[in-house]
Amino acid sequence: MKRLTLILSLVLAAPALAVEPSEVLDDPGLEARARELSKGLRCLVCRNESIDDSNASLAKDLRMLVRERISAGDSDQDVLDYVVGRYGEFVLLKPPATGSNLVLYVAGPAMLGLGMIVAAFYIRGRRGRETPGAAGLSPEEETRLKEIMGE
Repeated sequence: MKRLTLILSLVLAAPALAVEPSEVLDDPGLEARARELSKGLRCLVCRNESIDDSNASLAKDLRMLVRERISAGDSDQDVLDYVVGRYGEFVLLKPPATGSNLVLYVAGPAMLGLGMIVAAFYIRGRRGRETPGAAGLSPEEETRLKEIMGE
């Protein structure tokens, strides 16, 4: 039981251990800015994990890059612009809804709405049609059925 608890605590604590003590800046204000920026940048190896949570070596390099740029006096936007300029908008966990990204933000809900409209027209069209056999049997069919049933 103790082993299970130890393993579980290590697995759950792994993201918290991603930022190594050697990476931490001396100034708490700058470190807070670096941590906040790191939470918004995607680890290019791990995919949907921030560089702040990732243990990958590329994530460490990106964390160090962010801290270097902040230490050099860059604003938060300057740091983001620099990283995006180097790695593209894919590095942002929440890319802005502008330009070509706007198509991606709008396409999902638009397709869902279009599908609902098509389904509504299809269902409405099916209601108006008479289903085969709903009108009952013709007199010829009734006599034939009675012959088959032996009545």
